[in-house]
Amino acid sequence: MAAPGGGVEAEEDAPGLVLGRLEEEARRRQERLRALRQRTLQNKDSGECENKRPKEDEEETIKHKELKLRNYDPEDEELKKRKMPPAKPASVEDKVKDQLEAAKPEPIIDEVDLANLAPRKPDWDLKRDVAKKLEKLEKRTQRAIAELIRERLKGQEEELASAVGSAKQEGSDSD
Repeated sequence: MAAPGGGVEAEEDAPGLVLGRLEEEARRRQERLRALRQRTLQNKDSGECENKRPKEDEEETIKHKELKLRNYDPEDEELKKRKMPPAKPASVEDKVKDQLEAAKPEPIIDEVDLANLAPRKPDWDLKRDVAKKLEKLEKRTQRAIAELIRERLKGQEEELASAVGSAKQEGSDSD
């Protein structure tokens, strides 16, 4: 089922190519590891390791590196000679003063009016907290007022009806 364009074969060979490439990379890695092992074994036999060779700059730091005993109080006489005198802390007062002076903002306004800074109403937070409760009470109050007005109107209608009824009775009696 090979197509002239090779579309089907390319799809079938693609996994094989990927595996072949991975196997090739693994083989190269193994060869590099073997070569590295041989070099390290040869260097151990000769007494000098390729990777451990210090550079010129590193040689100077290694030569100057010596044991400094700052906090440890040794008992051995040779080590006592290497003990360093106790360090005196550096005075940082001047540096701190300079930093504090640099951090001080220059006053823009010489005098501050306390009346402008203070809130005009000191109970503003209480009003804010009570506002929702007041809204509910206001609605209830409006409903109650409307209900009382309706009751009065009904009472007045009944009084009017009775007054009209009594006026009719009086009018019919007088006729």
